[in-house]
Formats: sequence, structure tokens, C-alpha cells
Amino acid sequence: MNPILKRATDYQEAMTQFLRDMVAIPSESMQEREVCARVQQEMERVGFDEVFIDGLGNVIGRIGSGATIIAMDAHLDTVGVGNPANWTVDPYKGAVKDGKIFGRGTVDMEGSMASMVYGAKIIKDLELFDDYTLYVTGTVMEEDCDGLCWQYILNEEVIPRPDCVVITEPTNLNIYRGHRGRMELNVTTSGVSCHGSAPERGVNAIYKMQPIIRAIERLNEEGCLDDEFLGKGTVTISEIRSTSPSLCAVADSCTIHLDRRLSVGESEEFVVSQLENLPEVKAAGATVTVLEYAERAYTGLLYPTRKFYPTWKLDEGAPELDAAIEAFRGVFESEPVVDKWTFSTNGIATMGMHGVPTVGFGPGNEVYAHAPDEFTWVEHLVKAAAFYAAFPQQYCARKRDAG
Repeated sequence: MNPILKRATDYQEAMTQFLRDMVAIPSESMQEREVCARVQQEMERVGFDEVFIDGLGNVIGRIGSGATIIAMDAHLDTVGVGNPANWTVDPYKGAVKDGKIFGRGTVDMEGSMASMVYGAKIIKDLELFDDYTLYVTGTVMEEDCDGLCWQYILNEEVIPRPDCVVITEPTNLNIYRGHRGRMELNVTTSGVSCHGSAPERGVNAIYKMQPIIRAIERLNEEGCLDDEFLGKGTVTISEIRSTSPSLCAVADSCTIHLDRRLSVGESEEFVVSQLENLPEVKAAGATVTVLEYAERAYTGLLYPTRKFYPTWKLDEGAPELDAAIEAFRGVFESEPVVDKWTFSTNGIATMGMHGVPTVGFGPGNEVYAHAPDEFTWVEHLVKAAAFYAAFPQQYCARKRDAG
């Protein structure tokens, strides 16, 4: 067995217990204080050179002090449980059965945090150093606003700007090099209220929205751009709401909430213009609004952002991708699958907004994210830790080769 993989196997029990400890701490967005403290404790225990929590609440550990800056990221917040009746296990117990660890956050994405922490420990154990500094980040508020945590880290220069970032969202132990972006928008129509007993006296904003709803459906089918790797952009209506003086009155406003997934070439300006130019939107005099996110972190910090999350795609042949492929081959003696995520990650900030080359590798399968009976495989924790230990040396080598 490769010595890195062998050492990762030695830490299987420790990683499993660490993940179970994190799962036992409910940590929905803006409620991550306790799980961040538990991660800080584990980083300190295994021997990180520096561990701190920044102003937004992200927990950050460092090993090494070389010139090349590498960051590996896992968000520590989770979604809620949903309907408890849909679970056959306690979502906060971290039950271990048949080689799987069950519970909210196991795959999305406290499992990869366990692997990263022990990947860093393996680096120190086996002295797998080169001229690099590795930052392991446990970030917050991703489920509520993906990328906000890394906007803060990069905008506020919490750490030196990385040369590359590894996003450890679940990839089923494949290597991912991008995903579509997304936007959240509202389309609003206005009406004139009147007593519901005589609706002809008013203008019903809900009725004005009807043709726009049909137009949005058509836009999804034929109006979004396509990319041969990332796929087609999409748009769907995820909420509809209205206002009126009472339930005995005609609606004086109607708003639909759009979840817009972005392919290559679909900028914020492109999407807004596309919606505003729909004949149905123009005829109704509707307004199109890109939404803002402004919620306080558990630290009390308010760090607003627009809900525009750019698409990103790492080029084939990029040093980061080649390093990931070589690390995989070296540890597992097999060929990796290179693919993409269906959903959005913190990569929208690292590469989408800030242009930091980003690649993905994580334990678990994304199909179990946000689902009842969420789980990851113990074997995946071990293999991911080995990959994270092997990647930095390979990246430094590829970076030197690239000039």
C-alpha cells in the first residue's frame, strides 16, 4: 500500500470519531460557533502550526510556511433536518453501520473536514513538505449564501491570496473542475386593490403575472445558453407570493422568485436584460430585481453581498488539475474520473469572483446531500485524507514545470 494511504488507514478510527463529534453538534447557517470550536480543538490537537477564527467565524488552520499558498475548504454549516419522520436514524448521532457514517453533515460536508485535518497530520507525520503553506478552512454560511465566506477571506486578506484552492464538496472521490453559477431574482407586477366582491374595479397583479410565468417556462426550455462541459443554464420559479389589503381584496402586487442557474457566458447583465426584454414582462410593466444577502454571522458581523454567484471552469491542462490527477494516480494507482458538480460551491467566490484556480475532490456522493439518512463512507474519509496529503507536493511540482 502507498505509505500515504497506509497512514490514512491508521487514522480511520480517529477520523470517524471526529466526524461523529461534528455531526452531534447542530450547525445550521449562522449557528456554527460550537462546531467551529470543535474543529479548532482538533486542529490544535493534531499539531497545526497555527489555528484561528476570523471575523466572520471561519476556522482556519495552517501548516508550513512556504512561498506557494494552497487552501483546502469545507463549509461547516449544514441544512436542517426537514421532516424527522423521513429519517430512519437519528440525524445527530453519527451512527456507524455497514461501513457508512449517517447523519446531517456527513457528506455535506463535515466528512471532508475530518479528512482534511488528518490529511494535514499525515503531511506532518511523513514530512511531505515542499515550499508551500497549506491553509485548511472550515467556512460558515455557505448553505445560506455560497461563497460569502471566501469573499470575506479574500476581500479582507484574512490569509495571503492562494495560488490554488481545493474545494472538498462531495465528488464521490472523482476530480471536479467546475460547475454552473447561479442567481436569485424577483420579478414583480403591480396592481390596484379593491373589494373582492367587485374585482372589476381593480387590477389583479396575480393575473398580470400569469403570462410571465408561462414565458419563464419557455425561457428555461429554449432561451438559456449551453456549454459542452458544464451544460445548459436553467431557470425555475421557486416561490410565488402576493399582497393585498386583506383576503377579501384584489391583489395589488405579485412576486415570483427565480432560481437561475448560469452556464458559461451568462453574466448578471445578460440574465437581467434577457428577463426585462421578455414581451410579457414589458407588457405587464414588471420589474426585475437581483436580490441581496444581508444576514449576521454567529460572530455578529454583517457582510452583505448580491445574490449573483458566477460560473467557473478550470481549463484542461491547468497545473491544478494535472496535480490533482497525478496525486490521485500516485496514491490509488488508478485513473480518476474528471467531472463537474451539479450544484454550486464556494468555488463561485474563489475562482468565479476572484480568479483563484480551483479544483474539487471530496468524499461522499452529492446525491445524498440535503437528503434524509444522509451518509458518507468510512473508506471515503480515508482515501480523501490520503489525497489531501499528496496534493500539495504534486501541485508544487506542476507549478514549477509550468514555469
